[in-house]
Amino acid sequence: MKKIALLVITCVLFNCNSKAQDKKVKETFEIAKTNAEWKSELTTAEYHVLREAGTERPFSSKLNKQYSAGVYHCAACDTPLFKSEDKFDSGTGWPSFDNVIEGNVAFGTDTKIGYTRDEEHCATCGGHLGHVFDDGPKETTRKRHCINGVALNFKPSNE
Repeated sequence: MKKIALLVITCVLFNCNSKAQDKKVKETFEIAKTNAEWKSELTTAEYHVLREAGTERPFSSKLNKQYSAGVYHCAACDTPLFKSEDKFDSGTGWPSFDNVIEGNVAFGTDTKIGYTRDEEHCATCGGHLGHVFDDGPKETTRKRHCINGVALNFKPSNE
């Protein structure tokens, strides 16, 4: 009897195939293009990060050490995303900000590497930007928006 109960429990456990994690709601964005259109407009690196949720190598972006006054825009659709006064050197190798331009950055959940992270994407075109963590500057928001530099274009202020 114990063997039968063990067999039934084993069968039940291995056949529990929940699809709850697979139910992703397809977001719609103001700017929507086909993959072919994005590929024709973006560089290979930009496409990999913005459209395939890739990650650039740390310390590879010239924007990592960019500290001039200005605004960082989405490389895909030119939406302003981050202000230079919110940028800080996190030492991680990616441009980091403690704040976003409200309404222009959207958030989602990323579980691709085995644990849950808060993903950031452009609210206008859906392009993947990076992730946000709770280890930013204590004197401001405590947030570290860790952004792929290739997903951004910097526009200096005309001061």
